[in-house]
Amino acid sequence: MLAGGRKRKGMRAKKGGKGEGGSRLSTALPLALLPAKELLAEPAGGMRSAALRCKITEKAKKSLASLKRENPRVEPTLAIIQAHNDHSIQDINKNFAKEIGLHVIHICLPEGSSKDEIVNEILRLNEDPNVQGLALDLPESLYSSKVLNAVKPEKDVDGLSSVNLGRLVHGDAYNCLVPPTACAVMELLEDLGGKTVLLVGISGAVGAALQCMLQREGAVTVSCQWKAPQLQTKLHHADVVVVGSTKPDDVPVSWIKPGTTIISCSRDLLSEKHNYGAPDHQAAENAVGSLAVAMRMQNMVKTTEQWIQSQQYRKWNLRCLKLQPLSPVPSDIEISRAQSPKAVDVLAKEIGLLTDEIEIYGQTKAKVRLSLLERLKDQPDGKYVLVAGITPTPLGEGKSTVTIGLVQALTAHLNINSFACLRQPSQGPTFGVKGGAAGGGYAQVIPMEEFNLHLTGDIHAITAANNLLAAAIDARILHENTQSDKALYNRLVPVVNGVRGFSAIQLARLRRVGINKTDPGTLTEEEVSRFARLDIDPSTITWQRVVDTNDRFLRKITVGQANTEKGFFRQAQFDIAVASEIMAILALTTSLQDMKERLGKMVVANDKKGEPVTAEDLGVTGALAVLMKDAIKPTLMQTLEGTPVFVHAGPFANIAHGNSSVLADKIALKLVGETGFVVTEAGFGADIGMEKFFNIKCRASGLVPSVVVLVATVRALKMHGGGPNVTAGAPLKKEYTEENLQLVADGCCNLQKQIQIAQLFGVPVVVALNVFKTDSVAEVDLVCKIAKQSGAFDAVPCNHWSAGGGGAVKLAQAVEKAARQKNSFKYLYSLELPIVEKIRIIAQKVYGAQDIELSPAAQSQVDRYTRQGFGNLPICMAKTHLSLSHQPERKGVPTGFILPVSDVRASIGAGFIYPLVGTMSTMPGLPTRPCFYDIDLDPITEQVKGLF
Repeated sequence: MLAGGRKRKGMRAKKGGKGEGGSRLSTALPLALLPAKELLAEPAGGMRSAALRCKITEKAKKSLASLKRENPRVEPTLAIIQAHNDHSIQDINKNFAKEIGLHVIHICLPEGSSKDEIVNEILRLNEDPNVQGLALDLPESLYSSKVLNAVKPEKDVDGLSSVNLGRLVHGDAYNCLVPPTACAVMELLEDLGGKTVLLVGISGAVGAALQCMLQREGAVTVSCQWKAPQLQTKLHHADVVVVGSTKPDDVPVSWIKPGTTIISCSRDLLSEKHNYGAPDHQAAENAVGSLAVAMRMQNMVKTTEQWIQSQQYRKWNLRCLKLQPLSPVPSDIEISRAQSPKAVDVLAKEIGLLTDEIEIYGQTKAKVRLSLLERLKDQPDGKYVLVAGITPTPLGEGKSTVTIGLVQALTAHLNINSFACLRQPSQGPTFGVKGGAAGGGYAQVIPMEEFNLHLTGDIHAITAANNLLAAAIDARILHENTQSDKALYNRLVPVVNGVRGFSAIQLARLRRVGINKTDPGTLTEEEVSRFARLDIDPSTITWQRVVDTNDRFLRKITVGQANTEKGFFRQAQFDIAVASEIMAILALTTSLQDMKERLGKMVVANDKKGEPVTAEDLGVTGALAVLMKDAIKPTLMQTLEGTPVFVHAGPFANIAHGNSSVLADKIALKLVGETGFVVTEAGFGADIGMEKFFNIKCRASGLVPSVVVLVATVRALKMHGGGPNVTAGAPLKKEYTEENLQLVADGCCNLQKQIQIAQLFGVPVVVALNVFKTDSVAEVDLVCKIAKQSGAFDAVPCNHWSAGGGGAVKLAQAVEKAARQKNSFKYLYSLELPIVEKIRIIAQKVYGAQDIELSPAAQSQVDRYTRQGFGNLPICMAKTHLSLSHQPERKGVPTGFILPVSDVRASIGAGFIYPLVGTMSTMPGLPTRPCFYDIDLDPITEQVKGLF
């Protein structure tokens, strides 16, 4: 009863003091339902609240059980942040949670924790994907707007944030969480129409929520504090009194008329007891308080349901960007700068990414976490399209431009979800001679200068990892050459804090060399030697240092010339960074675990017995994985028309497999949905990049392509038909600027050959003809006619360079139709075939060679790899991209040649054997006039100039 109200055990508020303020909001739940008649509480009130509690608890229990059955990987979890020393409430919550099948985490902070410390913990739990609900149990002084609104509205099970309260006030009951206190009060009250309800000592979110809910039930609400003027009058006229704090002693019960219903909302949920009358009312009080806790659990069920819904595939709500193409077409960088890209977090939300699945880099780039693959693993993949080209010429064909133009057409003009997946360009060619790879004209990735320069640092991570391994090789040779077995072993397995122990990677090496021991002190002298010595043969080292710069003077170097290296010098070289096997691994890996295993398998040399030495043997696998842990995540960007792009990995196609990452493709295929399209690009001609895409990348990913888009230009076909050589910077000769149907017809032999190569794999082909203003209608029609006659599903002229996605709509329509065709995809060769036979199949069926010829060194390597157990790997041919043959000057379709294989090497971590055809350089050089002559930075605006 109200009379004689006394402070409960452990009450922190002083009598008549804190009672004037608002209640302790997050845990202010009703503890008593007391009619004032004869100043006694009716047991029926407690009995009714207990029945309601049981009903709500049972409903929550059944709902959670159903959610778990349908989503067995979900463990609904409520986190409660506590910042006081009363731990009794922990047991209450745990008991309720256990009853309904809910997992509860208590975070107990020190009693004197500041608001900032509380907020920091809230923010951490906000981003924890394993926590669906978050509640606060704090001293009253910490309940500020800053703290309450730090909780994500969707995790706010106590409904105290301004967002949830605003939704409640605006009638959006479905999307809001209501304070459990308010819910409990409303459950206990009936027939409120026309009644006057007085709220005493209740403020903040709970008070506002109660007023809103009571008024919707037709009640007249009045709110005041205990010290308010005319309190006696207000109490006398009230039909229902809801109190939220301790009654001061100077407020007598006689102020309340008989028959008034009184509900007490305790300041401290269940850790304290408050008695408003006779001492035999505790049972009723506890039962009512339990109702409020049950309401919190009911909110928890709702947050879990909404969380599960948020994890499902989301329909895109993409806002495309408008283009206003100019004529003549400005430079690529001018076009890029003229468009205002969307903020990348906005783009991510539009395509169904969750906030905890992206890591933002600036305004326009974000890494996407691999956790998305687990979330959407049951989502069907979209259609998979590969863009390839005819044999490249200095005139360019525009594969990247077609890739971007196609996705812009699909999404911005045909309203079909699509994703472009591109390789990250090396900075070597960017500052050298080739330029960037962001597409061009009105079909490009923006901001193009960020795309073409550092991006998110993946290539730098590869460089660091590659060179760490190179340093480990030479350092190990030095230390083994200058130390005895015992000294070497003692340094490899040192005593730390009086204890000597093997690291995890050293235990793995012990098992590989056949030593089944874990105690370092038990190894015999022979076992010590076998474990500690790798005995690397320096002449067999295949692992080179790398740098992402075209530097011809690093093609052959000498390392170890300083006196400190004690005369152990050797010849070595630098490769361009994207030629590193780690880049190939990044492009082919399917998970962090898979990447780590591949890194460990990398063979860097042979020992003096001819056995392979790996990164795992050197003990560096874990360190390499750490350096690559962020690089494994694809980078999200956008096209000029605001459609999504993944940029990830960038292996060259002539010296590696030349495709963007498997992971980017897999994530994109989930995001576009079953009817969407993922468009990726293979480097150089179809004979190079496409062949490796099918035989290497598709084997690694298990993905099946739907369509091949084969890119050609009239000008490039004229060169294949016998047109004159082109000199960089010189005006084009008339053969390329005037109509010449014969040259076009003769050059179409290369297009026909590339169509035939695609047909070897059973995939339908659509030819995309990039149109230039110098092309005549007759020339364009002739190419399309020959392409269709040669087996292409369709051949379409494209103008996306000058018109954006609108210039590739017909191409997009043709690709959509081709994707519906029967697909009989197959690999070109069986992995079980001998290495030489697999090389021969590629040479004869793809390149058109009469046969192959292996040098003695190449044959020796084939024999070695076969003996070492690597014979069942696919083949990655390293040859010139400028001809179907090994001779760059031979255009068109050379025949009758013998393909010379000068050497054979292995990328065991990446998972392929790569034969070297002719002389292949893995380090480009700078030309007489590199691109960097035109590149500059405006010191005022900080804008990059001259980048294409």
